[in-house]
Amino acid sequence: MKDYIEERAVSIANYIIDNNATVRQTAKTFGVSKSTVHKDVTERLMQVNPALASEARKVLDLNKSERHIRGGLATKEKYLHQQGSMA
Repeated sequence: MKDYIEERAVSIANYIIDNNATVRQTAKTFGVSKSTVHKDVTERLMQVNPALASEARKVLDLNKSERHIRGGLATKEKYLHQQGSMA
């Protein structure tokens, strides 16, 4: 594996842990795809730093378990905003 990919995987994991970030937020910050973020954390990082990979995975698993709540809140906010402009 190339050095810059290893460094990116470590940087991505640290960002996820430090910011409690989602895959989508991380991908946008680093200018890569969501697939790349996921692969960096789940596969590449396991080869470089398994402990860090495990910590990042915990954050991503928590975010995944909460995403239906965030989605519901976003939808609620959207419809509240639309009702306000119709009045």
